[in-house]
Amino acid sequence: MASLDRSLIAGLPLFAGLRPEELDAVLSEARSTRYPKHTAVFEQDEEAHSFFLLLHGHLRVVKLTPDGQQVVVRFVAPGEIFGVAMAIGRTTYPATATAVVDSVALAWPSAAWPRLAASFPTLAASVLRTVGGRLQEAHTRVVEMSTEQVERRVAHALLRLAKQAGRKIEAGVEINFPISRQDVAEMTGTTLHTVSRILSAWEDEGLVAGGRQRIVLRDPHKLLLLAEGLPD
Repeated sequence: MASLDRSLIAGLPLFAGLRPEELDAVLSEARSTRYPKHTAVFEQDEEAHSFFLLLHGHLRVVKLTPDGQQVVVRFVAPGEIFGVAMAIGRTTYPATATAVVDSVALAWPSAAWPRLAASFPTLAASVLRTVGGRLQEAHTRVVEMSTEQVERRVAHALLRLAKQAGRKIEAGVEINFPISRQDVAEMTGTTLHTVSRILSAWEDEGLVAGGRQRIVLRDPHKLLLLAEGLPD
């Protein structure tokens, strides 16, 4: 398994700087697991038994607030590490991760993290950069929700998704996994009705195109101007 997996992941930024034998040592403690569509990889507040690297598919990470509201925290794309609760000093998972499509992930026991971090400082530094980037993104979203009108928040959310998982097609840039208007509402702190109204208006203006759980950015530049509150 190690040699096969090494060929799959050796080029990922997470493992940059590791020699082949070091990568094999890291992989020797991992197991590969398939998660069918709609399967939870882990649940919010569950004991953080493992941390993961997504090899294939996409995951939705959702947090339930104390008052019962559901918030889409982020989507996980192939090549990303997730569920590293120990790296942020937690013993439980802060949110629920669910497969949006059939997905495959490598899983390491959480107990292995301190040893791997000590043995492979470049790996630890890479994971902490990833965690830091997500924290910065979370801060950005908090500021957006506190200060921006909903149209700008929705535009920012779509642009972030396109940057993470955009696929160029003839009509524009397609977000390359199933995403619903409800997902967008839960990412931007608004209602399904409001998101539907905004996206329908943008479809009429030629900014986006949609279908069932499908969003295409037809004019990303104009969406960027809208997100930043700039004139056309």
